[in-house]
Amino acid sequence: MKEKIIKFFDDIVKEMKKVTWPTKDELKESTTIVIVVCLLIALFTYAIDMSVSQLLQGIF
Repeated sequence: MKEKIIKFFDDIVKEMKKVTWPTKDELKESTTIVIVVCLLIALFTYAIDMSVSQLLQGIF
């Protein structure tokens, strides 16, 4: 059992060495894109919500 645990953590270390980590600039760029897209989706959702609300208020 102990050997399996040691092998498991050994494998984790080996796999983590294969990972290509983003640079600071790549991370900043990706974060900016995510924030902008989230804001756009929020604005779109808000616009649709307001449109439907106005439509329903006009009907009732």
